[in-house]
Amino acid sequence: MVLVMADVVEADSLNQVPLLLPIKDAEKVEDEEEADAVGDTLKWLELFLSILGFKQSSGWSLVLWWSVFSLVGVVVPVLILLLTECSGDCERYQINKFELDIMASQACLAAVSLLCLSHNLRKYGIRKFLFVDRCNGHMVRFRDDYIHKILKSVRLLTIWVLLCFFLKTGREILRLLNVHHESWWVSLSILFGLVGSWTYTCIVYLSACVVFHLVCNLQITHFDDYVRLLEREGDVLVLIEDHTRLRYYLSKISHRFRIFLVLEFVVVSASQIVTLFQTTASSGKITIINGGDFAISSLVQVVGVILCLNGAAKISHRAQGLAAVASRWHSLATCRGSADGLSQIRSTNSAGNVEATITFNSFQSEYSESDLESLEFCGIPSNTQFPSHMSSYHRRQSFVLYLQNNPGGITIYGWTVDRGLITTIFCIELTLVTFVLGKTVVFTA
Repeated sequence: MVLVMADVVEADSLNQVPLLLPIKDAEKVEDEEEADAVGDTLKWLELFLSILGFKQSSGWSLVLWWSVFSLVGVVVPVLILLLTECSGDCERYQINKFELDIMASQACLAAVSLLCLSHNLRKYGIRKFLFVDRCNGHMVRFRDDYIHKILKSVRLLTIWVLLCFFLKTGREILRLLNVHHESWWVSLSILFGLVGSWTYTCIVYLSACVVFHLVCNLQITHFDDYVRLLEREGDVLVLIEDHTRLRYYLSKISHRFRIFLVLEFVVVSASQIVTLFQTTASSGKITIINGGDFAISSLVQVVGVILCLNGAAKISHRAQGLAAVASRWHSLATCRGSADGLSQIRSTNSAGNVEATITFNSFQSEYSESDLESLEFCGIPSNTQFPSHMSSYHRRQSFVLYLQNNPGGITIYGWTVDRGLITTIFCIELTLVTFVLGKTVVFTA
């Protein structure tokens, strides 16, 4: 009888054990599928950037894509503008000097974008470059937000490129109908050459701006998650460590894009000043046909700058707003503790007699900004702990002071890109515009 019962128990155990395996396997398969969804989206984005020439993983690909850029973005439009001849009053419908300046500004912006973005992609890869899986579990945890924001950025790029493409094509068709060449085949070849070259440089430039905007938006997801962490986490050390990680990511982003942002602002400002000089100092009649390219190229340049400033200012504002969120969290916790009688604040006079166990030197890192890329994430030492006498009130207070003195944000050589910097840039641009207008526009009685 005992043997029969033992056989029955053993058979039941053998029948029950496999039931747990499919559950674990199903969870594992589900996690892998979620991770693969993000991976597939990243591969699709990487393929799209590779088609534009941003993925230059070898010397041959580097030479190939820069040759394509030189041919399509520089050689083709220059040859078309210098070698084509037209019959009739060409200056009325196309001013080659204007066209060459517009082509030069577009080519410079595209070259800066191609150089900076391809360097970062070659050095880090698409995953590390976007910070989508730097922490364990984050890729699955933020899967939907990652995919949504990547697709949203691609749609944003598509909308602006199509809008500018239709404007450019419409302007070239108007010019084609008024400027007659030797044959219609020559006119159509010129149309496709100019529109194709301009579209390529436009896509390259706006793609770099959208990628920077995407990187900032992906970090907003992490900051929103950090706000939710404040609601459920009471360990101040965990909060400080997570905030240190977020500030480290922003420092890396700032370091990788600072040259691109500076060169973009310089080229766009110089291009707009040249445009003002040429349009206001020109003695001829400027119409929508011969001067329409100025408006279209200015639209593309301003859209790129706005995308960059918008992404940087949003993440800087979100980072600086954490201090207000932490202050509210600290106030609510203090009020609840006082009402329930659970918080007992010790006298500050006796606090100086107790030696703290935190070594604040361990939080400080001596390095220059140029060495930032060689550093790995430096978290809080594992042996760091608050002194046992310190109340929860003092811990929260120290955390709030830490956030107030370490706001973070996207920086350009020390200047935080926030509303204040945007106002400064606007004032500088307005000053340049009024200076140019004062030199070129003359009112006569």
